[in-house]
Amino acid sequence: MKLLGRHAEREALAGLLDAVRAGESRALVLRGEAGIGKSALLAHAAERATGCRVVRTAGVPSETGLAFAGLHQLCATMLDGLDTLAAPQANALGTAFGLRSGPPPDRFLVGLALLGLLGEAARERPLVCLVDDAQWLDPASAQALAFVARRLLAESVGMVIAVRSTGADDGWSGLPERVVRGLGGSDARALLASAFRGPIDDPVRERIVAEAHGNPLALLELPRTLELAGGFGLPGGAHVSTLLLESFQRRVEALPDDTRALLLVAAVEPAGTSMLTWTAAARLGIRPEAAAPAEAAELCRFGSVIRFRHPLVRSAVYAAADEEEQRAVHRALAEAIDPATDPQRRAWHRAHGATGPDEEIAAELERSAALAQARGGLAAAAAFLVRAMELTPAAEGRSRRALAAAQATHQAGAPTEATQLLWTAEAGPLDELDRAHVDVLRAQIAFAEHRGREAPALLLRAARRLEPLDLLAARDTYLDALTAATIAGGLSSDSPPAVVARAALAAPQPPDGPRPADLLLDGMALLAAEGYPAAMPTLRRALQAFREDRLPADVGLRWLWYASHAALDVWDDEGWELLAVRHVALARETGALSVLPVALNTRAGVHLGLGELDRAYAALEEARVLSDATGGPSTAFVELALAGVRGDAAEVARLTELTVRDATHRGEGIAVNVAHWAHAVLANGRGEFDEALKAARQATVNPDEVWTTAYGAVELIEAAARTGAVELASTHLQRLAVATQASGSPFALGMEARCRALISEGEAADALYREAIAALENTRVRVELARAQLLYGEWLRREQRRLEAREQLRAALEHFTDMGLEAFAARAEGELRATGGAMHRRPPETGAGLTAQEEQIARLAREGLSNPAIGARLFVSPRTVEYHLHKVFTKLGIRSRAQLVDALEPEHP
Repeated sequence: MKLLGRHAEREALAGLLDAVRAGESRALVLRGEAGIGKSALLAHAAERATGCRVVRTAGVPSETGLAFAGLHQLCATMLDGLDTLAAPQANALGTAFGLRSGPPPDRFLVGLALLGLLGEAARERPLVCLVDDAQWLDPASAQALAFVARRLLAESVGMVIAVRSTGADDGWSGLPERVVRGLGGSDARALLASAFRGPIDDPVRERIVAEAHGNPLALLELPRTLELAGGFGLPGGAHVSTLLLESFQRRVEALPDDTRALLLVAAVEPAGTSMLTWTAAARLGIRPEAAAPAEAAELCRFGSVIRFRHPLVRSAVYAAADEEEQRAVHRALAEAIDPATDPQRRAWHRAHGATGPDEEIAAELERSAALAQARGGLAAAAAFLVRAMELTPAAEGRSRRALAAAQATHQAGAPTEATQLLWTAEAGPLDELDRAHVDVLRAQIAFAEHRGREAPALLLRAARRLEPLDLLAARDTYLDALTAATIAGGLSSDSPPAVVARAALAAPQPPDGPRPADLLLDGMALLAAEGYPAAMPTLRRALQAFREDRLPADVGLRWLWYASHAALDVWDDEGWELLAVRHVALARETGALSVLPVALNTRAGVHLGLGELDRAYAALEEARVLSDATGGPSTAFVELALAGVRGDAAEVARLTELTVRDATHRGEGIAVNVAHWAHAVLANGRGEFDEALKAARQATVNPDEVWTTAYGAVELIEAAARTGAVELASTHLQRLAVATQASGSPFALGMEARCRALISEGEAADALYREAIAALENTRVRVELARAQLLYGEWLRREQRRLEAREQLRAALEHFTDMGLEAFAARAEGELRATGGAMHRRPPETGAGLTAQEEQIARLAREGLSNPAIGARLFVSPRTVEYHLHKVFTKLGIRSRAQLVDALEPEHP
């Protein structure tokens, strides 16, 4: 049938197809109510996609519990391209589809693999992906497709998604979209005339047009309703979708019993093959002739693929059947499915065919949940476990499965539903170990939602409960509690780090010797409870354990960020960098994209300390892209630290407001303190020492927050010394010296000497400044070295030793300029002028007009990374990398990757 109207929609689809044929990518979401014409527009797009390869998928209600069912349907004809992907991506997608065995793939790695697969398929000819009824896709498929739709750029791929929802919060928000509305009056009347077989009075026609609201399916179906009523029945004031459903239901009910039963089989198993449908139908005694009345009524077509006229017909068929008829069809389908080839689908149908609790079926569902989880289908695993719980006859087993369902539901990102399942689990007869696991899960949910506040206390309670039952799990939970308390800081309700630390220290040691996590727990607990001298020996052992090559991957993924944090706490700049680098590398190698944003945030902090601001921003940009895709942690407080060190007052003000508001809401006291520390650094860099002192006081107000107390003290001592508050500076220096002397590293001793010089005079001050510079020259913390040179140069100028002052100030200015620390550079330049010296700062490199993403890709290419490797790092396809590199070469006037070495500004060692 000719597509009437829809001029704007057809123009949008034509533009999308033209762009795809021209080598670009486009995505478009079509929103609208049932029957409004979204499927017709998809069909129109398929007809007009000349020269393109078209692939389709559609969501169906019965498939929502089967992980990656919709995605597999879309990709079925493209799986020969799986081996062209990078190994981690190929393995992830192959495992998700059940084609390969391996550990559960990171769901975002599956999305990245899909992006690569579509890009490879489009190399041969442009690719158009059509997704119908997206509201019924299984969650794993919907997430992967939405992920890809947001990252299409230069792949010659078009994606058109039809979704019934008109709301914004359905996973497709943020993509280009068009709301499909009803036909205009003249088009509606023309469509009605084509559907109505007899004469129709003007009032009746106008009433139908008005009731249909331009809905094409309603215009085609409502005349049938009138015919059934002898031409006199007019629809009432119900919603169009309700009228349509009722219309289809009446037509279904008018069919012979065996035809209705056959339609029910097809409705219950829409993704099954025609053979499966007929096999199940035969078990119910249905003969092939039963299809004819349904086809004559234009409700369904039976061929190699069985297609309903509209998804509402499927709903009407199911609604027209009673519960026993529905269960009988599910049982017949379960019997028709080979358990060796499709155990999940068989278990799902058996579950819906059950008349009551059934332990055998519940156990089969539990096994299917494990299979779904192994394929990365967390939401599907949760759905199987919930149904298994419902079918479990024994109260004890029901509670145990409710707990397992709660764990899977939490991992699938549904904390509210997980909490409700926890209440169900607790209502039954759980043993002590399971009740401890309930406590752990409740704490994990609280931590995921709010980071601080309730989580430390809940984790502490769970650890104590686990202690006599599972010591290793208890110790891991104590470490979780300590990290949560560290993050919560002063915003924790009643379990600050010292309280958690004392409880952890009282726990028994592992009988087979300490694991790396045990050493980290003991070291950080000693630091929080007893201070640096008591903690240092254990922390050194812990940091060494995390540097060992034999460190298990799961341990590294879980705890390397905290080990790197611990290295910073004890002034171990080498360990700080090495462990952060290792965490990023491990997350990349294992495809743990949910972990990678955390690792990159830590790595950005290291780059900041080393004065590598360009690399810090590159790491943050990658972390931001990942966090946007995965819902990972914000990069705001690391960006705030960067802005403070760089000297960007406007950015510090903006990010401080954002960070303090969000961190206070989430209970992240450490982020609030970082905001105060960044403000203090900014003010010290600008020479605004009164303001710096005020901010530094706030950063050091809570001694439980070890990092900001120690490093905030450095800022406080400088500000206090420059404002005449020598006694205050001396007090904080004494506390700082306890930490730095216990550490004994060049970093620690250099920082102590620098701070001590600030409140010293004469030869003592001179010797301390020289000692600080000598120590810091043996580290990689270039920011702190430059600041020591600045302070020494300022002191020398005040001592009237101008020639020596110029030497130090020029060195500091050169460092600050190279690193991009504008406020400190301006301060050094002002001091240098005061000595009678001068130095012209080099203007910053412009990068030949490269965008941030182009520069990042260019630098990764210069490091020798392949296009697929760059794409995996930046969450774009290899073809998009190729596209950007072509633009880079044009802007830089070069022809090859080898020339990037000379064309780009060299990075700092």
